[in-house]
Amino acid sequence: MSDRILVVDDDAGIRGLLCEYLNSAGMQAEAAEDGPSMWRWLENNRADLIVLDLMLPGVDGLSLCRSIADQIKIPVIMLTARGALIDRIIGLEMGADDYMPKPFDPRELLARIKVVLRRTRQFPPESQVDDVSLLAFGGWQLDTRLNRLLSPDGISTTLGGSEFLMLRLLLNHPHRTLSRDFLAAQVYGKDRGPLDRSVDVCISRLRQMLGEDVRNPRLIRTIRNGGYVMAVDVVIEA
Repeated sequence: MSDRILVVDDDAGIRGLLCEYLNSAGMQAEAAEDGPSMWRWLENNRADLIVLDLMLPGVDGLSLCRSIADQIKIPVIMLTARGALIDRIIGLEMGADDYMPKPFDPRELLARIKVVLRRTRQFPPESQVDDVSLLAFGGWQLDTRLNRLLSPDGISTTLGGSEFLMLRLLLNHPHRTLSRDFLAAQVYGKDRGPLDRSVDVCISRLRQMLGEDVRNPRLIRTIRNGGYVMAVDVVIEA
């Protein structure tokens, strides 16, 4: 069965272009112009992924993305004319699986759709820890509401956007190896090039915050030719 994609954008030209291109690539693409029409469509149809514009009339894309993540767990790729890092981070924190600034090449969007569908099927929604405020691991705690890391001694450290997203992903999948490509796409919204060290640098910062032994880390371990793994149990405390 072909993957079914719902394109939500108030620009009729973009809706038509994307639907035509995705259909020609073997997918089933349909469109909605705003939030209400999106929800009406979803009442009677199945979508494997939603391509969602950020700047919609009425309820904006970020609010819709949060509702989708809370209610129906369908993967979302956000489109926006604003490509700033903070916008991308906010979109990912609201539940988006990827983020593309306009203008873009439809071929790149198709490639990203395939990547998101592949990894969300590899890591199904029920394996993730959603809508919790406190995660405990190895004597530490992550406050997901305030982006704060709490040490065993009660010292609080506010995490930056990338550090928070990286740690949350690892805690969402304890004892499972997450590849660098997966982490780069989730945290930075991009494909990782052969010389891209952004994931490794972020992991290094997290290890410093967690007081890890560089040679023998206890919490975040490196898997050779694999990626990284949260090597301790994670407990939901609130």
